[in-house]
Amino acid sequence: RTGEEGGKGLSLLVAETDGLAGFERGRVLEKIGMPGQDTRELFFTDMRVPRANLLGGEEGQAFVQLMEQLPQERLIIAVAAAKGTEVAVQQTVEYAKERKAFGRELLKFQNTRFVLAECATEARAVRTLVDHCIQQHLAGGLDAATASMAKWYATDKQCEVIDRCLQIFGGYGYMLEYPIARAYAAARVQKIYGGTNEIMKELIARTL
Repeated sequence: RTGEEGGKGLSLLVAETDGLAGFERGRVLEKIGMPGQDTRELFFTDMRVPRANLLGGEEGQAFVQLMEQLPQERLIIAVAAAKGTEVAVQQTVEYAKERKAFGRELLKFQNTRFVLAECATEARAVRTLVDHCIQQHLAGGLDAATASMAKWYATDKQCEVIDRCLQIFGGYGYMLEYPIARAYAAARVQKIYGGTNEIMKELIARTL
């Protein structure tokens, strides 16, 4: 905070942390998914940063600077969700063609066929919405509400579809050696970061 109360008093500062007094990395946090990311606590105890490190050269611009990038951030999450959903369906179809129960492949059971038909349709619907948002973003016209729609819908469907796909794998789906299990764990955070999906719906509702 470099000024008054509220958003107008916030500024972004770039910190060169190598050897910087007061900066400290905490323990690596244990998450239920995405183990490849070394998510840590960061501490800034009486840390001093030169005035020249003010991002943008003008105080009080932090809120504006952050808000300008939010639609793109949420679109990035939606893109990842769309691809994650498609991959889960593809992997499950391949598994259902190979795995046998009661003497025939899983894909020959009507319930399996119907579940995968629904999942494939939902994956296509997500992809269509995300592609639409990408076109708007490239044209410079992606607004916050539409990006929020893409973010919450894509990530909700990602978690829902992966859950249904995992069920087809049966007990194997609960084993981390199978990609579907790791996808299930990794997908859950998609509905949280970048703004929770509840916040996304609130932002959309404000424009109605």
